[in-house]
Amino acid sequence: MGRIVDLCGEVAAAADDGPDGLVLPADAWDKLRADWSDEEIEDALAFVKDSLLQSELVEAADSLSARLVELLGSWGDPKAWASAVEGHASLSLDVIDQLARRVDRLEEVLEAYRDDQGPDRRSFDELRRRLMDHGIESEMASGSPGETEPRDEPEE
Repeated sequence: MGRIVDLCGEVAAAADDGPDGLVLPADAWDKLRADWSDEEIEDALAFVKDSLLQSELVEAADSLSARLVELLGSWGDPKAWASAVEGHASLSLDVIDQLARRVDRLEEVLEAYRDDQGPDRRSFDELRRRLMDHGIESEMASGSPGETEPRDEPEE
């Protein structure tokens, strides 16, 4: 395993940005061929490309998610929430809910990749709570059909 890591390190150090991503200069190929097959070098180059793309993806997702946490969290405020429930928000409550669920999952995944603390989630978490509770209050107050009555247990 250590040899493969060494190869990937050498490939990463020697690779240059090309029009289609990372490429190895001819002299780097020749140097690596002394110890490695072309297939091993190509595999290492593909691994390094994927690792760099994953890093870029995580960085972009982290930035986007932090902005969405901030934006969606603005509906966690009681006045903004009331406005959204009344249909006065720039996004429908359904869209807000869908985005919030996806961003919440994205935030969970990003925690594994972040070196720093994530965004301030207080308002976002308040929005998530409000979204989960939405509709429950009116159902509980009206005794809607979705509400179940406690059953009498049969006597033994």
